[in-house]
Amino acid sequence: MTTIFTHDDLIRYVYEETELDENQQIEQALSEDMELFEQYHELLWLKKQMDGGMMAPSEKTINTILDYSKAVNLHPVKD
Repeated sequence: MTTIFTHDDLIRYVYEETELDENQQIEQALSEDMELFEQYHELLWLKKQMDGGMMAPSEKTINTILDYSKAVNLHPVKD
């Protein structure tokens, strides 16, 4: 029996949210279906791009948040 995998299944696989038996089925499908394989590689590339994105806010963003906090007195901010 051939299992049809959705885009969501591939996303779960890329993020390692699938079970062992499901992994095996997906890997088999990837070896047999070139279109699915291409979608998988595109998702890997997108994940890599997102993982490499901004890891810390800019100084401007930090200052904007601190200024807002001071303005509305959410909690004390030390200068």
